[in-house]
Amino acid sequence: MLENIFKLSERKTNVKTEILAGITTFMTMAYILVVNPDILSMTGMDKGAVFTATALSAAFATFLMGFLANLPFALAPGMGLNAFFAFTVCLTMGYSWQFALTAVLIEGIIFIILTITNIREAIINGMPSVIKNAVSVGIGLFIAFIGFQGAGVIVKNDAVLVGLGNVKDPAVLLSLIGIIITGILLIKNIKGALLFGMMIITVGGILIGETMIPNALVSIPPSIEPIFWKFVGTDQIFSADMVVVVFTFLFVDLFDTLGTLIGVSTKANMLDKDGKIPNAKQALFADAIGTTVGSMMGTSTVTTFVESASGVAEGGRTGLAAITTGVLFLGSTIFAPIFTSVPPQATSAVLILVGMFMMSPILKINFDDFTEAIPAFLTIIMMPLAYSIAEGLVFGVISYVFLKALTGRKKEIHPMMYIVTLLFIIKHIAS
Repeated sequence: MLENIFKLSERKTNVKTEILAGITTFMTMAYILVVNPDILSMTGMDKGAVFTATALSAAFATFLMGFLANLPFALAPGMGLNAFFAFTVCLTMGYSWQFALTAVLIEGIIFIILTITNIREAIINGMPSVIKNAVSVGIGLFIAFIGFQGAGVIVKNDAVLVGLGNVKDPAVLLSLIGIIITGILLIKNIKGALLFGMMIITVGGILIGETMIPNALVSIPPSIEPIFWKFVGTDQIFSADMVVVVFTFLFVDLFDTLGTLIGVSTKANMLDKDGKIPNAKQALFADAIGTTVGSMMGTSTVTTFVESASGVAEGGRTGLAAITTGVLFLGSTIFAPIFTSVPPQATSAVLILVGMFMMSPILKINFDDFTEAIPAFLTIIMMPLAYSIAEGLVFGVISYVFLKALTGRKKEIHPMMYIVTLLFIIKHIAS
């Protein structure tokens, strides 16, 4: 049955590999179950309700990805988007969290329309291969940067923005030792190396007192009633501020998702001979419907998670990996004490190594052709520096179009890239 549904042999994988990949993806993104409620609760939303909404929306959208698109990608309320929801829309602009949820609902509906009309898929297919390869590399650096931050290896430095943390700190040492241990497991070709590495680091954290043993194994999930279907009236929907908020949500989510789908698919060698993502339309539907339903449950924009790369690194190639991740998100609603006990040192060490896995497509970039090398470099470097997959795409696409067009190589530019470039420029002029 699983073979018929997920075409395992066609993608040269098996049930064991897919399940391990799904578990690994979940373990690297389970932090969202803690972080998202922390951020959204600052707006006055019920923290327990947000926890349950986060888990349920992630499970629902990831199931859609697995069954509709048969891709090993997981979805959940996105980082950055939840920060914009809380800190910009609510705490800075002064709008209620109900207003922000309404903006997310509108965004999701617009995304469904754009997916039905094939506009989102056309944007993906119009991306040149050099940008697709660069996106994978850029995401790798971005993931590694997030990992180094989470581990405390890289910290804020007022003089030079970032600097080296205290590597003598036991927690930081635990992460660094975890990288070595997990690296050894990878070198020995141990299946599930990333997952086993996280388990070993978690045990190490308990031994040195950095990780607390959970007081209970299970707990009753909090009700989502306080935040379920809480939208504003039409008087606020048809306002200029709502247009600005919805556009920003649309922009960031659209290109974060496209960047993630392109980058992780490229790394997994899942692109077809024309450089297209298999079942891209279905994948985008999962994202759009997930966002719409997530807003109804009471959480910020649901998007495809770049941490899916960890499952791909473990060999995940089908929707069975996504289904496994979705089941774990469902299970997390009652096993929250266990899942939230995994220390950041464990997930950080894995993210750093996953970043390394994402680097290999750099070998496909022609650095002797500056019309390709410069856009690729800007895409790669701007993702970690701007802390945004979307902004990396902005710099890469705009430079690609201008360099090709102004050096007599217009024929190499897909027509969709002119439209995307114009949208990028308008967005930054308006912001």
